[in-house]
Amino acid sequence: LFLSSFQDLFGVSMVVPLMNLHIKSLGASHTVAGIIGSLYGVMQLFSSTFVGCWSDIVGRRYSLLACILLSALGYFLLGNSTTVFLFAISRVPVGIFKHTLSISKALLSDLVSERDRPLVMGRFNAASSVGFILGPVVGGYLAEFEGGFYQTSFICASIFLLNGGLVWMLPWSEENTSNRDHYQDKGTNSFSAKSNHDLHLNSATNSAVTNRSFFQSPWVQVAAVLKKIKGIACSNLWDVFLVRFLMSVAILLYYSNFTLALEERFGVKPLFAGYLISYSSALGVLAGCLLGPITRLYQHNTYRLLLHSSTFTCVLILLYASALNIWMVILSSTFLAFSTTIGRTCIIDLELTVGGNEASGTLLGVGQSVTSVGRIIAPVLSGIAQEFSPCGPPSLAVGLALVAIVIMNANKQKYRSHGSVKLKKQ
Repeated sequence: LFLSSFQDLFGVSMVVPLMNLHIKSLGASHTVAGIIGSLYGVMQLFSSTFVGCWSDIVGRRYSLLACILLSALGYFLLGNSTTVFLFAISRVPVGIFKHTLSISKALLSDLVSERDRPLVMGRFNAASSVGFILGPVVGGYLAEFEGGFYQTSFICASIFLLNGGLVWMLPWSEENTSNRDHYQDKGTNSFSAKSNHDLHLNSATNSAVTNRSFFQSPWVQVAAVLKKIKGIACSNLWDVFLVRFLMSVAILLYYSNFTLALEERFGVKPLFAGYLISYSSALGVLAGCLLGPITRLYQHNTYRLLLHSSTFTCVLILLYASALNIWMVILSSTFLAFSTTIGRTCIIDLELTVGGNEASGTLLGVGQSVTSVGRIIAPVLSGIAQEFSPCGPPSLAVGLALVAIVIMNANKQKYRSHGSVKLKKQ
């Protein structure tokens, strides 16, 4: 799965930086290019919850394979897009089904214990980040050749087909057995009474659904998906998702005008800003590898680690917003790479701990939708804040991060600090 995640983002990051240039070469205006780009985000927003929930209903194997193959189809169509219309059509299957990483995380959550989950998720994110760092370099090199974009798209589609083969070869029978044993060992201790009522499925039902529901009527699957989403909506996870939303928007605001702000405040060229972003990305990979020792230092208390990392992130963004020289920016970027990587992993682990592994696909899908909403709102907030000052977006980010910290402190009585985070019985 680590290799699959590396190849996934490696292939995608080869293509994404070249897409704007390609669609403009097809004769599209800036407005049309922006609308098509937004179309992908909107489809991701509405599809992530449903696809994640669908993976809980039909099982990880069929849902992951379907998403991989349909994403490969989208990139294959992209490689044949000689008109703006074909380009837009090629984004539809990718926009709806490019949730391969989310389902892979749900599968990892099924396979590992709560104690080991932050470590495994950190390594998974590190592998993905390495692919995201290397992909643009290879894509930029291939773009120098004639027809480079089409070649890059076909290579990306081939990578997804290869990933499909890797997923097919996974020992699924072992995964199912491990998954059932994991649920039975955990029992109901990690759920609140309300979450348990809404989200917990008994093992017999879960086994039957996993084995047979892929071949059931689509209407039966849709009804099961809607029922599962209703269970999430009625659960007590609102504070976790709200914290994820606020911190996501805060980080997006930090990066929204990063290059422009460095140029206006310190006279730094965009090339240096690019190097600084790449430097931060590389440190993020290192942070993912260090999650094991860090979680052991916190005695696997995910909630406390999330609270501290969010507080540290808030302080670092404040340091960047008030920086007097470029060295303060470099210092804040260095440590921010660690705090944001740890925070992203902890919020996912907290969602799964509170909500339960049996709804992991749904939970990760909802979380992805929450982040997608942030991606839609952040550019608007950034534009308004920049009307006042280049430091406006990071200053607003500090305010949002403070609200998230206050929410976590206000709801800490729901949690017990005994090892992994668990909801108190009601």
